[in-house]
Order: sequence, then C-alpha cells, then structure tokens
Amino acid sequence: MRYQSGPAKPAHVFGRGAEWDGLTGFVNRPFPHAMLGIVSGRRRMGKTYLLRALAEQRGGFYFGATAGTEAESLRQFSSALAEHVGSPVPFSFDGWDDAITYLFGLAAPGRGDAPLLVVIDEFPYLVQTAPQLPSLIQREIDRFQVEESRMRLLLCGSAMSVMGGLLASTAPLRGRAQLELVVRPFGYRAAADFWGVAGDPGLAARLHAVVGGTPAYRRQFLADDVPASLRDFDDWICRTVLSPFSPLFREARYLLAEEADIRATALYHSVLAAVAQGNTTRGGIAGYIGRKSVDISHPLNVLEDSDLLVREPDVFRAGKSQYRITEPLINFYEAVMRPAWARLESGQAAEVWERASERFAAQVAGPHFEAVCREYVLGPGRSLLSTSLGEVGGGVVTDSKERRQIQIDVAVVEPGSGGSRPSVALLGEAKWGTVMGVGHLERLSRARELLTARGMDTTRCGLACFSAAGFSDALRAEAERGGVLLVGLDELYGRAMPTGFVP
Repeated sequence: MRYQSGPAKPAHVFGRGAEWDGLTGFVNRPFPHAMLGIVSGRRRMGKTYLLRALAEQRGGFYFGATAGTEAESLRQFSSALAEHVGSPVPFSFDGWDDAITYLFGLAAPGRGDAPLLVVIDEFPYLVQTAPQLPSLIQREIDRFQVEESRMRLLLCGSAMSVMGGLLASTAPLRGRAQLELVVRPFGYRAAADFWGVAGDPGLAARLHAVVGGTPAYRRQFLADDVPASLRDFDDWICRTVLSPFSPLFREARYLLAEEADIRATALYHSVLAAVAQGNTTRGGIAGYIGRKSVDISHPLNVLEDSDLLVREPDVFRAGKSQYRITEPLINFYEAVMRPAWARLESGQAAEVWERASERFAAQVAGPHFEAVCREYVLGPGRSLLSTSLGEVGGGVVTDSKERRQIQIDVAVVEPGSGGSRPSVALLGEAKWGTVMGVGHLERLSRARELLTARGMDTTRCGLACFSAAGFSDALRAEAERGGVLLVGLDELYGRAMPTGFVP
C-alpha cells in the first residue's frame, strides 16, 4: 500500500529521518479505522522533541503526563483536551472511561477528513495510577476496527519495561498496534555530527565513549559546552561529567532510579559495576557481587528489559554469551566515577581523572571501541564484504593445541541452510591503545585455520584489524598485498577509505 507523503521533517529536528518517516507513514496511512502506535526509548533521546514537532505540524493533540495521582492526572488531561478543542470551560470527566470514550469520539466520521493525531507522552505515569487505561484503549481500538475512525493514537514512554509490556503476551493491547518504534541513541557518526566534532575522530571517539549518542546531554544538560579540541577533552571531562555542579554528574544514578521495575538500586549498581570491571559472563558477574548465578537472573532480566544491559551471544560457541552495558555514561560512571565518588564530590576531578587514565582506556574506551567497530561493519563498512551480510558479533575461538583462546572482536558469520555449511565472512580484532602489528594478523589467521578445521566455510573469509592507535609498517605492507583490512579512526568516521581488501 502506498502511503500519502507528508510534510518534510522540520529543520530544527536533527537527524531522525527514519523515525520521522515511520511516524508520518503511520499518520498518513489511508486506513479507515483507528490505529495505535507505541513509541519508546530511554530518557533524553529526544522522543518528546520529535513527537511535539509532529503534533505541531499535523495540528494534533499532544499531552505530556507527569507523576501524580489518578485524579490529578485526569484533571490535567481533561484541561489539555478542552484547550485543544477550543472549549471555553475545562472538561470534567467522571473517570478515564469517559475521557477515553470522548477522545476517540473526536475522530469519528463527519468531524473532519484528515487523520486525527493524538500523542500521549510518558504514558507509564498514567498507567501507574490508572492500570485500567490499556484495557479502555483496547476497547475503543476494537470498536473502531469495525466502525470508521480517523484516530491515530501514539502512546509514548521512557520506562522501557512498562512500554515493552504493553504489547507482550496477554496484555490488553497485544496485537492492536500498527507501529512499534524505539527511539535509540544516535549512532557514533551521527553523534559526532550532532556535537560538531566529526572533523576530529580522536575527540569524537572519546566523547562518544563517555556520553554516547544521547542528544539531551549536549543542549539541555551542558548548554552546548563542547570540547574545543582533543587537547581540551581532559578539561571538558573535569568541568562537566566529573564536576559535582554539572547535571551529568549524577545522571547515571538517575537513569537507574527512573526505571519502574528497579527497587533496590544497590544490587543493580553492583551488577553493572561487575560488567564495567570486565566480568561479562553470568558466572563472572555472580562471583564479583558474591551471589550464585541463579540468584542474579532477576536483576539481569530487569536490566535487559530496561535496555541498560544487552546479552551478546558468542557467534562461535552455542550457549555462550557476554553482557555489555548499552549506555556509555553508566559504564563510565561504574568504571571511573563510582570508585572515587567521595573525592569527586569534594571537587577533586582533576586528580581523579589523572589517575583514571588506564581504567578509562581498559574498561571504557576499549570495550566501547569494539562495539563501534561492530557498528561500522553493520553500517558503512558492510559494502567492504563480498558476501551477503550475516550475523555480526564477537566470540572466542579455542586453540586446543596452543592451549589458548583467541578473542575475535568483530566477526561476520552466516549460518548454514539446507546443505550449505556455516560460513565466516570476516574475522577482526580491535585495539584502542595498541599499535597493531603482524602478530595480530597471525592470530586472526590462526583463528581462521581453526574454524576451517571445525567444518566452517572460510574460503571467502577476510581478516580485519581495527585500531585507534595505528598500524605498524609491516602490517601496512601486508594490507597492500591484500587479504587484510586496516581500519583506523579516520576510516571509522568516513574521512578515509580502509587500506587493503577482503576476498
């Protein structure tokens, strides 16, 4: 079905082209019945900014809920709705049942031709005090799947576990949504453009390792305080993230406390600290915090549902996986700030930061660089592969003869189907602070041999070295001869093409 084209994205909305197209496609779809969309994403991602712009452009009704009692929330909703329809006096609904019925009545045939866009932001605040709301909305959606309606309802929220539960299993709205949009952080390249540092990849990489792609951190939190250059980065860290007078100073704590399903935050901070310290397996996390593996299932599940932790499968070993913190600022807090919290609160940012350089490189920048390299292969680097893109991830290849394990940071694996064998399209290693040499290439070559011996098809498997610190002359010479890709910061940020090629 061809959707009607809508107005262009406003110039003041940075990026979010795909999200804008998805939202306008939802609103403009020529469907004669009510439609429901779910928009979620962690706080500070710009969801409200995006949805306000859409509502303003389409003349829709936008309501941003706040934490309050059921009666107060209903009163605020009623007042906002009365103002939207131009009523000279506020509405006074007996309950949410009447309010939702009236809202859907506004989209009935005969009251206009264009779709009626309704945005209810921070919906979890309303559900907390009025748990019947999803069922009331389900009733109206089902009713107007039979009768005609111009309703285009978007429910938005930042509590990821709550928003995810709206469409899960036996939830009332299960199967009713025509749009499920997650507003994610900017990718590393878009974040560099947003912060205005794309011309300095070294600065862009360090900045992204700390604040990630959260748009609110630049403007709302720091009032456009951007490091002027790589030389200014240390001072910038001390005057912003590590300063007790900065809004970013306690932001990592707030991100955790805001999740509805997280109660005893101490346990969750311990789990995150374990991962930040390099204990990325379930057993490693349990050992770090002094619990049994079975006892940490709940906090791990909650952190995953909250999109603060992700479990990444080992692409070479079935059943094995590692956990990674998805929010860079939380990882930075757990690795650098939390161990020195008392000193930071007393204003010793410069001293703490000077002593934390090794921790930052090993526990923050290094793991983050590996994730960025995988993002590169998924995105702009996918054209470098001669085969169709398979699963991108990392894993461990065991070398029994040498009694060692070879860590593969970036791998592209295509599962076998029918009579074909599983194949490997790329094996890569990523180093943040190490100049990579021929030894790294030899380790990758050995991993390829081991995978071949295991029955995997490696005939078109290329090797790749990713380094933020550079490459030795000998490795560059190997790349010139072919068979290995060299990808540095300039290549990751699109300022240069990778050296070498893959089969």
